[in-house]
Amino acid sequence: MAFLPHPERRPVLVAGASSGIGAATAEYLAAAGHPVALAARRVARLQELADKIVAGGGEAVAVPLDVTDEQSVIDCVAKAQAALGDLEIVVAGAGDLAVGLSYETGTELFADQINIHLTGAYRIYRAVINGMIDRGRGDFVFIGSDVALHPRPWSSAYVAAKSGIDGLVATIQLELEGTGVRAGVVRPGQTLTGMGMNLDQKTTENMLNDWIKHGLARHGNFLSPEHIAQAVHAMVTMPRGAHMRAVEVEAEGAISRDRIAKQDMTDQRQSDTNEETD
Repeated sequence: MAFLPHPERRPVLVAGASSGIGAATAEYLAAAGHPVALAARRVARLQELADKIVAGGGEAVAVPLDVTDEQSVIDCVAKAQAALGDLEIVVAGAGDLAVGLSYETGTELFADQINIHLTGAYRIYRAVINGMIDRGRGDFVFIGSDVALHPRPWSSAYVAAKSGIDGLVATIQLELEGTGVRAGVVRPGQTLTGMGMNLDQKTTENMLNDWIKHGLARHGNFLSPEHIAQAVHAMVTMPRGAHMRAVEVEAEGAISRDRIAKQDMTDQRQSDTNEETD
C-alpha cells in the first residue's frame, strides 16, 4: 500500500516545554518549520520561549498544562488545536525527578512520580490519539529514559515510571499498527537539564557513589537537551511507511589526551605527505 506523504503543515504539541529537553525540542522543531504549542505549568517561561521563536520567524503559542489534571490536559489540547490546527506531532516529556532509596521513599512520593511520568503521558496520549486515528496519520513521541534498560539506584519511582513508558509504548505500537499513526519512545541517557539540580550535596554524593559502584557512571560526560531534540526530529520526520520505534541516545565517552595527541600527529604526517605529493 502506498502512503501519502506528510502534510506540509504539521502542528506540534510539546509537553514539558518550559525547560530542558522539552524546550530544546520545541525550539528545534520550530526551527525546522513546524508550528509549535509549548505546554507546561510555568506559563511565563513558555511565553518567553514562544516570543523567541516568533521573533526568529517561527510560529508558536504558549499553553498552560498540568499533566496530573485530566481537564487541564483536555483544555491544553483544545487550545493548541484552536491556535495551530489539528495536532500532527505530540511529544510527551513533562516531568520532574524525585530521588531516594526505595526503602526510604514514601508511597505518596512514589505514586506522584508514576502520576507525572507515566499516567501524565498517558493522559496526553488519550486526549489526542483518536483524532490522529480518524485522520489516518500522526506521530506521538514519548520521552522515556535509559533507566528502563539500565536501572539506577536512588530512583526507584522514576525507574518504575519510565519502565512503564516502555511497556505502554510497546503495547500502543501493536494497537496502532495499520492505523497510519506512529508511536515511539526516545530514551535519553544522562542529560544536562534542570532535573535533579535541587538535590543537596550529601544526597548527590551518595547517589553518584552508588552509581559508580554498580558501573553506571563510567565517565562524566552528559548529553545536552539539543541531542534529544535531534532524536525526536529524526523520529517524526521519517517518511511515511517507515516507523522509527525507539531511539536510545547516550553521551559519548571522552577521548583521552594521548589519543588526541596521537591523532593530531597522524593528521599532520598525512598533511605533510599530501603537500609533498602535490
